[in-house]
Amino acid sequence: MNKKLLSLGLALATTATLAQDGGAAATAVAQVADVAAATAAAVPVPNKGDTAWMMVSTLLVILMTVPGLALFYGGLVRGKNMLSVLMQVMVVFSLAVVLWFTYGYSLAFTEGNSFIGGLDRLFMKGIWDNATGTFANAATFSKGVVIPEIVFAAFQATFAGITCALIVGAFAERMKFSAVLLFTAIWFTFSYLPVAHMVWFWMGPDAYSSAAVVDEMTGKAGLIWQWGALDFAGGTVVHINAAVAGLVGAYMVGKRIGYGRESMAPHSLTLTMVGASLLWVGWFGFNAGSALEANGFAGLAFINTFAATAAAVLAWCLGEALMRGKASMLGAASGAVAGLVAITPAAGNVGIGGALVMGLLSGFAGLWGVHGLKKLLGADDSLDVFGVHGVCGILGALLTGVFNSPALGGPGFVADWSTATMVTAADYSIAAQVWVQAKAVLLTIVWSGVVSVVAYKVVDLLVGLRVSEEAEREGLDISSHGESAYNR
Repeated sequence: MNKKLLSLGLALATTATLAQDGGAAATAVAQVADVAAATAAAVPVPNKGDTAWMMVSTLLVILMTVPGLALFYGGLVRGKNMLSVLMQVMVVFSLAVVLWFTYGYSLAFTEGNSFIGGLDRLFMKGIWDNATGTFANAATFSKGVVIPEIVFAAFQATFAGITCALIVGAFAERMKFSAVLLFTAIWFTFSYLPVAHMVWFWMGPDAYSSAAVVDEMTGKAGLIWQWGALDFAGGTVVHINAAVAGLVGAYMVGKRIGYGRESMAPHSLTLTMVGASLLWVGWFGFNAGSALEANGFAGLAFINTFAATAAAVLAWCLGEALMRGKASMLGAASGAVAGLVAITPAAGNVGIGGALVMGLLSGFAGLWGVHGLKKLLGADDSLDVFGVHGVCGILGALLTGVFNSPALGGPGFVADWSTATMVTAADYSIAAQVWVQAKAVLLTIVWSGVVSVVAYKVVDLLVGLRVSEEAEREGLDISSHGESAYNR
């Protein structure tokens, strides 16, 4: 771009020198100026408001993880394991971020094949030119609108980090710290990155310059994007992906000593409530930030995140009252997370009424996942990663196909990217879209499941998965880290 502008500048200077030759030269000056103006107009410039919003959204997702998720999980374990959970969440998040900036971003968000990207952005190569101070741009969902790619990469790094951190809740209180980190590195590479590429990578709206190139550009996208599955902020990539890995881990690591016989009640519901609240606040960046612009769709995702979560809290509390005669703080906090999970794939893809219905249904679904499905599965999923993130992630992904329908108040989807034409209510098929959503869910479950089994096996062979019985009884705070969360 700079070379082109320099050439235009030289052309302007040369033409100005010739201006003494009369009207023809003056006309030439005007023509070159018009070309320069047209060229400048054709190069999108990031809007400062969009850029600022994306940086704020990135900070909000960090807030979701540390301290939000860390405190939510930490309050749910026994006091002797509080510090270990805080440590696992923080360090796993940090490990994923470092791997992301090393090779993860490139494999997830550059052109490769239908399953994985390439190495064009290895070590963030080409994302900015330090000699000229120029930055590469990343596409949004509007033609001619971009944000700095360096900001987009940072935003997506937080998604990778929190997804890996979510998994630790399933095997909390019994897995070796070294095993957690090694598993994270393997699973991040072979499950998170391919699924993120399959769901979210595409060539951007400006690549669809005419109807003639639509098939070619779509063919370069990730497999699930090609199918037309809708996942606004990570129902498949984040929640289902992590939940399956967590469930596999719960089986392969085994149950906690004394599980089902000894009390394993949360040691601090106060901290769990604080963590859930921080998750709710941070989730606005997670969902509304996924619009990639400070526009109406970001606002839609924002209000849907607000409404669905509140509805889920009420639904979970109602369900508990009907089951046990009283609602609990743990239930209210869990309901909030259930609603946040369910609305994630739908945040900018459904109307407000649809979000409220999804929130209500997710509250009841999460309650069943924790109290009903968990018993059927027979796994010691310590902090109900699959019961909440798996069940509500699947529910949200499928219901996105229902409530995205314009006939039910949803925005529909872009039917033709060359013209940015939205699908009409008459042409929208709920059954067809739900089937596409179901295929995306099934592929994610199988992919994450297979990678997780292999990853846990490899880790078990290399360092072993589980701490000793003595270390587990003592608590991982002391046995793994030589510290205690509380001075008694």
